Amino acid sequence: MSSMLTHAIRNLPASSAWAARVFARSLSCSSQLQAAAVQPKSKKTLAKSGVKNIVVVEGVRIPFLQSGTSYADLMPHDLARAALQGLLNRTSVPRDVVDYIVYGTVIQEVKTSNVAREAALGAGFSDKTPAHTVTMACISSNQAMTTGVGMIAAGQCDVVVAGGVELMSDVPIRHSRKMRKTMLTLNRAKTMGQKLSLISKIRPDYFAPELPAVAEFSTSETMGHSADRLAAAFAVSRLEQDEYALRSHTLAKKAQEGGLLLDVVPFKVPGRDTVTKDNGIRPSSMEQMGKLKPAFVKPYGTVTAANSSFLTDGASAVLLMSEEKALAMGYKPKAYLRDFVYVSQDPKDQLLLGPTYATPKVLEKAGLTMADIDVFEFHEAFAGQILANLKAMDSDWFAQNYMGRKSKVGAPPLEKFNNWGGSLSLGHPFGATGCRLVITAAHRLKKEGGQYGLVAACAAGGQVTTLYALALFPL
Repeated sequence: MSSMLTHAIRNLPASSAWAARVFARSLSCSSQLQAAAVQPKSKKTLAKSGVKNIVVVEGVRIPFLQSGTSYADLMPHDLARAALQGLLNRTSVPRDVVDYIVYGTVIQEVKTSNVAREAALGAGFSDKTPAHTVTMACISSNQAMTTGVGMIAAGQCDVVVAGGVELMSDVPIRHSRKMRKTMLTLNRAKTMGQKLSLISKIRPDYFAPELPAVAEFSTSETMGHSADRLAAAFAVSRLEQDEYALRSHTLAKKAQEGGLLLDVVPFKVPGRDTVTKDNGIRPSSMEQMGKLKPAFVKPYGTVTAANSSFLTDGASAVLLMSEEKALAMGYKPKAYLRDFVYVSQDPKDQLLLGPTYATPKVLEKAGLTMADIDVFEFHEAFAGQILANLKAMDSDWFAQNYMGRKSKVGAPPLEKFNNWGGSLSLGHPFGATGCRLVITAAHRLKKEGGQYGLVAACAAGGQVTTLYALALFPL
C-alpha cells in the first residue's frame, strides 16, 4: 500500500511553498484572533434527549519536562498525585464528592500497576473511592476521559476525575526471558543440588537486558519509522516538517510568555526547586534544524529529533461532572463533552492516519461540518504525521479509495490549528497528552470567542480518538 500511496499522493499539492504559506499565515493567527474574537455562529446545543449533559469543570497538568530532568528521581504515582492535588487546590472540590478516578498510562511501573489507585491514595482520597488505570498508547488519557463520560452518561456517577501520567525518565528494563525463566524455576527449587544445577546452566548471554522500545508489537516497527514512511507516501518534505516544528515551538513560546497555558500548576519536586513551566519549548532556526541527521530511516529519512516530539515526563487531571451536579455545586463549567469516536486501521501503513478517519465520523455524529469548528487541537507526534494527515484529509482520491467516502472532509485551516503549540514543543508524556488537548481546546474557545472545538490524538496500534468539545454558553 505504501508504494500505491506514494504514487498517487505525489500528484497532490505538496511543496515547500505551500508549507511556507501556511506557516506564515499561522504565525499571525493568534494576534488576529485576539483583535477580533469570533462570535458563536448559533446556539445549537447538540444536547441529546435522555442523555445527561456532561461538562469539563476544570483541568490541570504539572509542567511537562524533558525526561532525565527535574522529575528523574520520582515515580509515576508521584507525578499523578501532584496533578490530582493541583486539581483539588484549583477547584476546592471535596474529595468525598468524587465517585470514581480513572488514569491512563503507557509505560507501567510494575510496583504501581494501578497508578490511579496509588496516586489517589497519595493525594488524600478516601480508600473507599474506586480507581482504575487504562492503557491505549498515546490516547490513554482520552480513554480515561471517555470512560468517565460513559460512567456519568449511564448514571453510575456524577463526578469523575480522569487523567494520565508518564515517566519516561525511568522505564522498566527486564532480564532476558531465559534469565527470568531460570530465576523463577530457581525460586521453586527445593534442594541445594537442584539450585546448583540450575545456576550452572546460566550463560553470559542470559544477563543481556531487554531494553524497552517504542515499537509496534505486530510490526516490530517504531512510530518514528512509520512517521517517516507516511511522510514519504504523502510527499511531505523535510523542509515542510522543519517549518511546522518551528511553528509549534514559536507558538508555544508565545503562549507561555503570554500566560495562556492556564492548565499548568506548579509542582514542588522533593529535594529540588518548584517547577513552574514546561522546559521543552525551544524555538530554533531553520538552519540549525537542517543540520540534524535522520533519526529513524537512515540516511535518507526526513524525520529528525527537531521535528519529532521528545521523551517527556508529566501528568494531568480533569474534573468531569454531570452539568446538573456542577451547577448545583456552584461551578461554571469550561466546556461540554458531546461526542467521541474511536477508530482503528492498518497498524503498518496507516498507523498515524487516525485523525483523517475519525474526524469526519465525529463531525457526522455531531451534525457539524469542518466549517463549524472554531478550534482544532491535534496531537503532534511528528511534524510529518500532522502534515500527512492534513494532506490526506484534503484529498478526494484518498477519501474515495481508502475511506469509502464520495469526497474529502477537508483539512483544518492552519489559523485555527494548535495555536498555542503542541506536543512537538510542549512535550508528550504519552498517557497525559489527551487531557492537555481537551483543556487547551476549552481555554482557546473561551479566549478566542469560539463555540465548537475538535480534539484528535493518534495512537500506536493504528488507533485514534476524536473528542468533540463544546464551549459553554447558556442552554
